[in-house]
Amino acid sequence: MHDRYLDDMRALADPERAEQMAAYHKANRVYLGLSNPQINELTKTWRAALSLDDRLALAQGLWTTDIYEARLAAAKLLTQARMRPDDGAWQLIQSWVPDFDSWAIADHACMAGQRRLLADPGRLDEVELWTRSDHMWTRRAALVITLPWTKQNHPKPDDLARRDRILGWAAEHVPDRDWFIQKAIAWWLRELSKHDAQRTAEFLRNHGDQMKPFARKEAGRYLG
Repeated sequence: MHDRYLDDMRALADPERAEQMAAYHKANRVYLGLSNPQINELTKTWRAALSLDDRLALAQGLWTTDIYEARLAAAKLLTQARMRPDDGAWQLIQSWVPDFDSWAIADHACMAGQRRLLADPGRLDEVELWTRSDHMWTRRAALVITLPWTKQNHPKPDDLARRDRILGWAAEHVPDRDWFIQKAIAWWLRELSKHDAQRTAEFLRNHGDQMKPFARKEAGRYLG
């Protein structure tokens, strides 16, 4: 099913840009050289023309190609606030997590996953399992996919409990010296500091000395 959609992408290929992207991302896969706006325009058109079942099938087909832009397009096909039923989309996004090997693809897939978590926060139980994975990108994804819980200025009690739960995951990851894990912790805290400076400052008091200096500085960027 996905072949004709790949043809749409290949028609926009830019070999020079593709070469630059391959050098930048450093992951060994095919790059076509499409820009994000180009992918957005394609997936917007596809979404409007396809049923949910067909979108799920197309997303999986594009993902399995391992082409950089195709994987981004797969994620964008599922980045939607309202989706009913959405169990198929959530299961598909979860199935992609073990394949993560670059921040850009992982972040796009996590953006799609964020909508599904907000639709059913009970899925955090499944995400918590990611924090114990041997796969660094899976551990990182647990923090990236939960970024919506940094953003409420006046969270309800249940969302406040979820915020504290995820901060607990971040604290467990502090001893992990991998740059991407430290960056993800800093990202979560930096975003949280815009809406809950008290909790951010408390986390840094308790764990900041154990974080890498760049991550500690990034986490506290917006604190007074």
